[in-house]
Amino acid sequence: MYNRTRLAIVCIALAATALVAVPTIAAAADGTHRGVAGSCAQRFDQAQRTDMESFRDFDRDTWVAGHDDDAITIFTTGLLVQGRDNIADILKNHFNNRNATWTWTELTRAVDGCTTGTIVYDAIYAIPSQGFSLREIVSVTYTYKHGKWLSVIDQGTEIPAGAAAVEVQPAPRIG
Repeated sequence: MYNRTRLAIVCIALAATALVAVPTIAAAADGTHRGVAGSCAQRFDQAQRTDMESFRDFDRDTWVAGHDDDAITIFTTGLLVQGRDNIADILKNHFNNRNATWTWTELTRAVDGCTTGTIVYDAIYAIPSQGFSLREIVSVTYTYKHGKWLSVIDQGTEIPAGAAAVEVQPAPRIG
């Protein structure tokens, strides 16, 4: 009887330990532990803000540092450029001429723990002295790599002049 009671207590203790440990281990493994996810979300928010503001402020070095080596940009014309340095080279006039304005409104974002994040903006790139203005929907995807968030793909879709405000629609339910 003593052995059965002891065995039952050991089994209950092991089961209780497993019930506490397994969710904790799983949360840590998938990056969704509240402390970790909160910290990643804050760092993501800072990284995307730095990305947008450094472009607006013509801070080439900061802007380039926020991009992955193999980043991809797809311009509204369909031009696809790969490689952080190649993208910076294509945009050198923006940083050198310093005559453009860059404004944006965040429409939506999705962040997956400390792995990936995407933000969609309604943005306007304008060069007032040239009478140029381009409104676009810009989608930027980031990855968490080497302890920081880096832009990996940036794509713009032109919105025709005079188009109404862009609204984010919920995804349709299937089935």
